[in-house]
Amino acid sequence: MADALFDFNEMARLALSRHWSAQSPRDQEEFVRLFTALLERSYLSTIENYAGERITFLGESIDGSYAQVRSRITTDRRVEISIDYRLIDRGDRWEVYDVVLDNVSLVSNYRSQFNSIIRTSSFGELLTRLRNKQIEAHVIPRVGRGS
Repeated sequence: MADALFDFNEMARLALSRHWSAQSPRDQEEFVRLFTALLERSYLSTIENYAGERITFLGESIDGSYAQVRSRITTDRRVEISIDYRLIDRGDRWEVYDVVLDNVSLVSNYRSQFNSIIRTSSFGELLTRLRNKQIEAHVIPRVGRGS
């Protein structure tokens, strides 16, 4: 289901930023695959923690081929977490290319981590860490029923 909603290629490209074009198509493809798996482990599995919580739609804005949908999760403990989805128009549908949780961009968070790894070692080291599942995100608040 996530494949139909998220543009993982665009998210990966944005997360690598200036390092994207320096990689071979083969390395780009592997990075997209590994990055998608990372997002599935960290973001998509964490979102399941909020199943059954109250989600409020706050509004949307469209600027050309880009849009933003603003929402808020209110947990049963009355904790509020803002979740904004940034979307791009792909002609036949809108796809999410970034998620902003409590004003922290998922893509920007990863871009910062990835830039640091590439700067201090190499793109190859980044791929190795992704292959070995040594990179996780701590962007998503884990507040909910079990907290």
